[in-house]
Amino acid sequence: MSSRLPLLDALRDQVLLCDGGMGSRIQMLDLDLTRDYWGQENCTEVLTLSRPELIREIHRGYYEAGADMVETNTFGASPITLGEFGLTEKTREINKKSAILAREAAESFADGRTRYVLGSIGPGTKLPSLGNVDYDTLEAALAEQGRGLIEGGVDAFLIETCQDTLQIKAAVNGMKIARAEMGVTTPIFVQVTVETTGTLLVGPDIAAAATVVHSLDADLMGLNCATGPQEMAEHVRWLSENWPRLISVLPNAGLPELVDGKTHYPLSPEEMAIWVERFIQEDGINLIGGCCGTSTPHIAALDGMLRRRAEGTGHHRPAPVARTSVWVPSVSSLYTQVPLRQENAYFSIGERCNANGSKKWRELQESHDWDGCVALGREQAKEGSNALDICTAFVGRDERAEMDEVIKRFTSSVNAPLVIDSTETPVIEAALKLHGGKPIINSINFEDGEGPAADRMVLARKFGAAVVALTIDEEGMARRPEDKLRIATRLIEFACDTYGLPQSDLMIDPLTFTIATGAEDDRKLGLWTLEGIKLIRDNFPDVQIVLGLSNISFGLNPAARAVLNSVYLDHAIKAGMTAAIVHVSKIRPLHMIAPEEVKVAEDLIFDRRTPDYDPLQTLLAMFADRKASEAVKRKVAETAEERLKDRIVDGDRKGLEADLEEAMTKMAPIDIINTVLLDGMKVVGELFGAGKMQLPFVLQSAETMKAAVAWLEPHMERAEGQQRGTIVLATVKGDVHDIGKNLVDIILTNNGYRVVNLGIKVPVADMIEAAKREKADAIGMSGLLVKSTVIMRENLEEITRGGLDVPVLLGGAALTRNYVEEDCVAAYNPTGRVAYARDAFDGLTLMDHIAQNKFDDYLAAISKRREGKSARRNARAPEQAETRGFGAVDKEAAQARRARMVADEPVLTPPFWGSKIITAPTEAVIPFLNERSLYQFQWGFRKQGRSLEDFMVWAKQELRPILKRMLELAAKDDILRPQASYGYWKAAGDGNDLVLFEEDGTTEAARFTLPRQMREDGDCIADFVRDINDPQRDVVGLQVVTVGQKASDIARDWFEENRYQDYLYLHGLSVEIAEAMAEYTHKRIRAELGFAAEDARDMDTLLQQNYRGSRYSFGYPACPRLEDQHPILALLGAERIGVSLTDGDQLHPEQSTSALVILNKRAKYFTI
Repeated sequence: MSSRLPLLDALRDQVLLCDGGMGSRIQMLDLDLTRDYWGQENCTEVLTLSRPELIREIHRGYYEAGADMVETNTFGASPITLGEFGLTEKTREINKKSAILAREAAESFADGRTRYVLGSIGPGTKLPSLGNVDYDTLEAALAEQGRGLIEGGVDAFLIETCQDTLQIKAAVNGMKIARAEMGVTTPIFVQVTVETTGTLLVGPDIAAAATVVHSLDADLMGLNCATGPQEMAEHVRWLSENWPRLISVLPNAGLPELVDGKTHYPLSPEEMAIWVERFIQEDGINLIGGCCGTSTPHIAALDGMLRRRAEGTGHHRPAPVARTSVWVPSVSSLYTQVPLRQENAYFSIGERCNANGSKKWRELQESHDWDGCVALGREQAKEGSNALDICTAFVGRDERAEMDEVIKRFTSSVNAPLVIDSTETPVIEAALKLHGGKPIINSINFEDGEGPAADRMVLARKFGAAVVALTIDEEGMARRPEDKLRIATRLIEFACDTYGLPQSDLMIDPLTFTIATGAEDDRKLGLWTLEGIKLIRDNFPDVQIVLGLSNISFGLNPAARAVLNSVYLDHAIKAGMTAAIVHVSKIRPLHMIAPEEVKVAEDLIFDRRTPDYDPLQTLLAMFADRKASEAVKRKVAETAEERLKDRIVDGDRKGLEADLEEAMTKMAPIDIINTVLLDGMKVVGELFGAGKMQLPFVLQSAETMKAAVAWLEPHMERAEGQQRGTIVLATVKGDVHDIGKNLVDIILTNNGYRVVNLGIKVPVADMIEAAKREKADAIGMSGLLVKSTVIMRENLEEITRGGLDVPVLLGGAALTRNYVEEDCVAAYNPTGRVAYARDAFDGLTLMDHIAQNKFDDYLAAISKRREGKSARRNARAPEQAETRGFGAVDKEAAQARRARMVADEPVLTPPFWGSKIITAPTEAVIPFLNERSLYQFQWGFRKQGRSLEDFMVWAKQELRPILKRMLELAAKDDILRPQASYGYWKAAGDGNDLVLFEEDGTTEAARFTLPRQMREDGDCIADFVRDINDPQRDVVGLQVVTVGQKASDIARDWFEENRYQDYLYLHGLSVEIAEAMAEYTHKRIRAELGFAAEDARDMDTLLQQNYRGSRYSFGYPACPRLEDQHPILALLGAERIGVSLTDGDQLHPEQSTSALVILNKRAKYFTI
C-alpha cells in the first residue's frame, strides 16, 4: 500500500506542478530511426521499449527541475494509434512499462518529497464526431490502454488534448471499464484543447465541453495545448467561475510562429511563470505545467514561482487560492451549453421532429429527406426552441437506423441540445454513441416495473444525459395530484438515490391530458396537473418539471389549440413548471390574445362551469370558423410582383426565377425592373436610412437585384436610355482604399444607374477622359485619407480647366460636409456643382436628383440654408491636420520635458538589432482580432438601440458563424497570409525629432520630425525617448505587417462576380486581420523587451491599450506624415514581405500597416 497522500487530496491542499512537453525533450536527442524507433518514424511511444533509460532520464530531468508529477510516455499509446505503426499487440506492455519507468524516476530521489505519475491518454488520430472511428471500437481501445496504465501504477488518468466531446466520453468510459475490472478508484482528469477560434476542433466551446465532462463525473478539468496562456485566459476564467471541481492549466510556450523559416515558441520561462501565477492568484487553479514548446527551464521557473508563493508556510507548495464557483445545471448541443432553468422563461423543447406528432416530419423521414429534416430542426431552433425532441418511431420504419441518420446530422448541423425520444432502449443507446453533446433521454417510467427504467439509467449515467421521467407506474398514468407526487417521489429516489443522477438532471413529467373531450372525468385534468406541478415543486425544488403541453388541447381546432396552449403554459409556469415540449412559434404572449379568449380558456382549465355556461362549448363556438393564426409569420404575398418586391427587401433568391417568369406574363421585363424591383431597392434604402437594416443585408438585397436583372436581360432589347443615368466613379490618385467607392457602385448599379468604376489611384485626367467618353451625368470621387481631400479639391480645379461642369459627388472618411460645401464648392468654378455624400444611399439620393434634373435645386437649397450661418472662425481644412503642431521648436523646453518623461525608465536590451521576418498562421492572430471593430465598423452592423454589451452578446451568437465561415473560406484558399517585418533600433530625441541610430548608437539611420501639441507642456512622440545628449541610447521598435495582396485580389474578384455580401465580409476581415497582426507583433516586441507581465490578461481589455507604451501608426495625429514611412520600410526591408509605398505614400497591399513602437510607460495616444 502506497504511503503517498492520494493525489486528489494533495491537489485540494496545494497547487502542484506537472512536467513540460515530452516531445520537445525527445526532439533535442539525436535518435536513430532503425535502432531507436524500430523503423516507426514519429512513434515516440516505442522508445519506452527500445530506449527505456532515455525515457526514465527525461522524467528524472523534469523531477529535478521541480515537477511534482510527470506524464507517462503514452500520449499516442492506444491500440488504434499504435496500430498505425503495427504495434497494436504491444499496447498493454507499452502503457504498463511507461508507467513503471515514470515511477522508477519518481522513486530515485531520497529527499522525502512526494512525487506522482499521471497516465497520459491523448486524443489519437481518429475522432468519432468526424466519423473516423465508431464509439464502441474507441471505448474498447482506450479501456485496454487504461488497463496497462493501472498495471503500471499511475496515480491518475490524464485524458488530454481533447478535441471532441464524444472522444472524451469514450475515454472516460474506457478508464471506468478498466477501473471496474481491476478493482481500483484511479481518479480521472480531463484536459481540453481550445483552439484560437475559441472552440475545440470539432466545435464545442468551453461551456459545452464542461457540461459534458461534468456529467461524466471527472475529478478535474483543465486546458492544455493549442495556445499560450494569454489565449487561454478567457477560458480559464470561465472554469474558475463555473467549474465546481479541480482545475488544471498546461499551456504551450505561446503561439507557434515562423521566425526566419523555423518554428519557434516565443514565451520564455520567466514570462510563462508570470502568466501562470496570474491564473493561480486570480482563478484559484490546482495544477499547473507546460505543453508544447516547454522544457525543463520552464518547469524550473514555475517551480521557483510556486516556492516563492509558499514562503513562510512551512511547505514547498502554496495552498490554492479560494474561489467561489456556481455550476448551472445544463444540457448541451455539440457546440453550446443551454441551462435547464431559463431566466424569466421556460426551457422549450421543440416538438416538430417527432414522427408521432408531426405529419411533415413523418413525410421527410419516410422519403429519407435528411436535409429537409435538418432544415426543420434549424427552423425550430431559430424560432426559439432550447432543445429538440427527436423521435423516429412509427409503423413499418426501421426506428434505429433512421434515428442514427437523424442524430448524426443533427449533432453536426443543428445547434440545439437533443432529446432522444424512444421506447426502445437499444435505439437510445445507439443514438448516445453518436452524439457528443449532453442530451436528454425521453424517457423512463414504471409501467413495466423498474427493469426498463434501470437499463436507461445505466445509459444516462454512462453517457452523461439528463432524463425525462413520466409519472406512470404499474397501475397506470397518474391523474390526481397526490398520485403524481407519489410516483414522482419514487422516480426521484430511483434515479437520484439509486443511480446517482443529480436531481437537477431529472425532468419529471406529471402528464398532461386533454380537457377538450367534454367527458365529465376529464374536466378536472388540467387543474390536477397544475396542482401536481405545485406539489412536486414544493417537495423537490431542484428537479425540473416538464410537460408535453399540446396534449391539453387535443381535439380542438388549430386556432383554439394555440390559445388554450398559450394560456395553459402561462399557468403551468406560475405553478412551477420549468420546461415544456411545445411548438414555440404557435405560443403567443397573453397580451396578444383577446381578453375574452383568455378568460374562456382559463374557465375551461379551472372548470368554472355554471348551469348556463360551459366554457368548452363557448370556446368551440368562439373558434368555429377561425383558421390557425399565422400572425407570427409574415403573410406570403399573393402576386408575383409583390413577392418579387419582398424578395429584394429580404435578399431571398430561392424561387426567384419562378416569380420572374410569372411576372413576365403580365409585365415587360424593363417594367419589372423599373417598378417592382427598384421599388424593393427603394424600401431597402429607406430601411437602411432609418437604421432598421444592416449593411450586409443591404448587400444581400443587391445580390438578389443583380440576379433578377441578369435573368431578365436576355428577354430585353438593348435600348438606349434603359439606364437612369451614368456616373464615373474613382478613388483619387495615391489612395488605395476602394470599399466605400465599391459600395456606392453596388447601390447605384442595383438602382438602375450605369456605373463606370475606374478603380483606385486614379489620376484626374483619366476621370475627365472617361466622363467625356461615357457622356457621364456625374463624377464621383472617393478617398479615405486626409491627403485625398486636398487632391479632390485640386481635381475639381482641373475638371473645370478640362471644360466640364458635370455634377461631382465627393465621399470618404476624412471629408466633412463643411469642407465640401465651402472649400470644394468654391474650387469648382463657376457653377460649384459639388455635393457631399455621407454614404452609398446618400449617393443614390444625389443621383436621383441628377436624373430628375433637381440637382441644382438641391444645391440652391443647401446654399440658402448656409446663408444664415456666419463663416466659421479658425475653420480647419482637413489637410491642416498634416501641418498642425509643426511650428517653431523650443529645444530647451523639449529637453526638460523629455528628462521628466524618461526619468525612471529602464535601460532596454532587445534580443537583436535590425529587422526580422515573422509569418504567423491566421489561427495565431485571431485572438487579437477586434470583433467589435469588425462587426460595427467594417461590416456595418449597427447596435439598433442595444447597449454595446447587448450588441456584443447578439454579435457573438449571430455574427460569429459568419466570421467562422469567412475564416474557413480564407483558410481553404490561403487568402490571408499574415506576415511582419519588425526590429529594434537605438533612438534619441532631438527637439521635436525622433532620431534612430545604427547599433553603434552614433550613425544616424533615420530622423522623423514630429508634431507637438500646441499647449503648455504639450505631448510629442520624441519626448518618450532619452535626449540626444544623453550618453545612454533608448530603444524603439519598428514594425510593418500585411495580410498580402491575395486578399485584395480575391475581394475584387468577388465584387466583380456580384458576391457583394462576401466581398464586404472579406474586405473587412482582411483589414481587421492586418490590425490583429499588428497587435500580435506589438505584443511580441513588448514580450522580447521584458514587459509581457504588464499586459492585461483579458484580450478585450488589452486591445484598449492596456499594456506598456504605444504603437503609433502614420497618418494619425501624433505622426501624420505618410511620407515618413519611406525610411521605416527601408530599414525593415519591407519588400521581403511584399509591402511597398504608392505615389501617394500609402502602403500597398491595402491591408498593411506600419508603426513606431514606443515602450515608455507614459506614451499614450494623443491628438495635436
